Amino acid sequence: MNESLKKYYETKIFPDLLKEFQYQNIHEVPKIVKITINRGVGEAAQSNKAIDQSIEEFSSITGQKPIITKTKKSIAGFKIRENIPIGLKVTLRREKMYNFLKKLINLSLPRIRDFRGISIKQFDGRGNYNLGLKEQIIFPEIDYEDIDKVRGMNITIVTTAKNDKESLALLKKFGMPFKE
Repeated sequence: MNESLKKYYETKIFPDLLKEFQYQNIHEVPKIVKITINRGVGEAAQSNKAIDQSIEEFSSITGQKPIITKTKKSIAGFKIRENIPIGLKVTLRREKMYNFLKKLINLSLPRIRDFRGISIKQFDGRGNYNLGLKEQIIFPEIDYEDIDKVRGMNITIVTTAKNDKESLALLKKFGMPFKE
């Protein structure tokens, strides 16, 4: 599958879904709208090095600079003051989204230790899929010697599917390795 995922969707996946679910209108066929990648960096409240390292990692993984999320309130129990950087988020659309999805499916997910597939239970009921990764070193852009600490991230794949069944069929056709 050397062609781009967008062309693959238009030529193979779209007609298959149209036939499988017998849609009356072509606009009913589900598609992927965006992929968001988030990371909470709690230790950034004490040192800025953690947030700088995470920005560098997200930039190399996604090819896009992340947005820094800041705290809204002060919480004394967690030693957090108002307006301190505490996390990162990236929203991928169009070609970058398809490139990231291709890299995630073909390169990164198989590099997880003892990988047997991703859970089918992570759909939210509205056709969106949430995936939690425990370590960033599964991505080929991250060099193991350059990281200071193993940190995870959350990946959300937002689709136009009306329910989880349609979304599951869409993601399976893209090649997502689900557990059976």
